[in-house]
Amino acid sequence: MTEPTLFVEVHILQSLPPSNINRDDSGTPKQAVYGGARRARVSSQAWKRATRIEFAKGEAPADRATRTKRIATLLSQRLAAPAADGGAGLETAQADRLAGALLEPLGIKKSSKKEEQSAYLLFFGKRQLDSLIALLGDRAAELAAVADKELEAEIKQLDVVSALSTGHPAEVALFGRMVADLKELNVDAAVQVAHALSTHAVRTEFDYYTAVDDENTDDTGAGMIGTVEFNSSTLYRYAVLGVHQLRDNLTSADAARETAVRFVDAFTRSMPTGHQNTFAHRTLPQLVLITVRTDQPVNLVSAFEEPVAGQQGLAGDSAVALAEELRSVTATWGSAPVQKLATYALNPDKLEASFGPSMPFPALLDALGELVDTWLDQGTVPAQRTNTAEAAKR
Repeated sequence: MTEPTLFVEVHILQSLPPSNINRDDSGTPKQAVYGGARRARVSSQAWKRATRIEFAKGEAPADRATRTKRIATLLSQRLAAPAADGGAGLETAQADRLAGALLEPLGIKKSSKKEEQSAYLLFFGKRQLDSLIALLGDRAAELAAVADKELEAEIKQLDVVSALSTGHPAEVALFGRMVADLKELNVDAAVQVAHALSTHAVRTEFDYYTAVDDENTDDTGAGMIGTVEFNSSTLYRYAVLGVHQLRDNLTSADAARETAVRFVDAFTRSMPTGHQNTFAHRTLPQLVLITVRTDQPVNLVSAFEEPVAGQQGLAGDSAVALAEELRSVTATWGSAPVQKLATYALNPDKLEASFGPSMPFPALLDALGELVDTWLDQGTVPAQRTNTAEAAKR
């Protein structure tokens, strides 16, 4: 029998002013051809990192995750810290040697170029380093003093792999981890994020700028000149969260509920930071639609396969196109979301029939939390809400 699934999809329409939030190796804003037209594009990697940083703001420092090649250095620092601070109080050389021995069973090999770094980035929770140290008990100093072969034999008796394969922080549970050398460390991501695309065709423009040398009073020329590429766009952003996978990764229903709500909040409010000082491009979405499904995710980017022309504004026309696509997909495939939650101020008379009534975003998050909580507890999704006033109060 197939395990029950719950997919929380986030559809966002967001307009950006002139900006270059995600550029390629030549400095040009990333683009893609879709529906025969060139679109602005923001890579999924860029928005996932922005979301992870936004999400981490609500985490206690000890509960955060980090992605780094410097796990050996971090572990060594913890081993050298005083026992009162959770460390083992070792000398630096002893700590370095013991850290290397502990990481050996994980297949974490040193980089050929930088000996203090591993060969690849590893995503892990800071508390998981504590779990590694806890395996040593009160024997850290004793083990740090034994010969290499004896140390290797002692470490093999410890369940080192379990320290990084259990007790995942929320960030790892959400975004997953892939380790080619040791599949036991792999974590299936609970979240998938699409590349954001403009709903319309775009054209790259160039900003010619100059910088004045304040101390140069001899001539009127610029101290520096240059150009920066930019575009402006209304983006369709999409992400899907598998609540069932998140629950399995966290092994706690309460943690899964809280993490699901905080992910939606972080994804909605996050923004990549490319050229942020130049363009001050941070905006909030004009539409957030949550669709909840129990069968399979459905990305609605096909609403914009024909580029929006923007006769009455790109955002407003994009919202109408998205509403029409949701109706069309539902009618054609018989695949209706089991519940919809939405926050918007665009064309309410044209959107309510497809998205339901708009509610303040905090109320949307509360309603989503209740929905996820009910599914985790009872395996069912609550009935669709229709009363805006009631939703706003909650």
